Amino acid sequence: MSASDLEQVIEQYHRALEAFVRRGDPEPVKKLYSRRDGATLANPFGPPARGWNDIEKAVERGAAQLRDGEDLRFERISEYATADLAYILEIERVRVKVGGSEQIAPVALRVTTIFRREDGEWKIDHRHADPITSPRPPESIIER
Repeated sequence: MSASDLEQVIEQYHRALEAFVRRGDPEPVKKLYSRRDGATLANPFGPPARGWNDIEKAVERGAAQLRDGEDLRFERISEYATADLAYILEIERVRVKVGGSEQIAPVALRVTTIFRREDGEWKIDHRHADPITSPRPPESIIER
């Protein structure tokens, strides 16, 4: 896979995320996801999902929590690709209405996305997103 191939896949993914946060539209993201049993999603709205049925529900729940997003930006931290597997680590920043709020608020997520080639197409095999984008005290990992 060439660097330009990876950039095309990532650009399509970013456009899908834009629809997700601007309109709460999960469909473009769902189209990019693997349907294999081992595919996973860990988003900030719930526990990890594994397999297409759980991923589809988690993507729809996540999209239902966001709307009227603006100024979506991606800060690439790292990327790597082989012929059949690629990953990116980014900080996603957006201003968006979250949940039932009518206020647009800034949101930043630390996101790792893994792409896998399936039947000649790149699919999302894993996405992990969380709000940890700055240093935190060690006690922050303690369950409450």
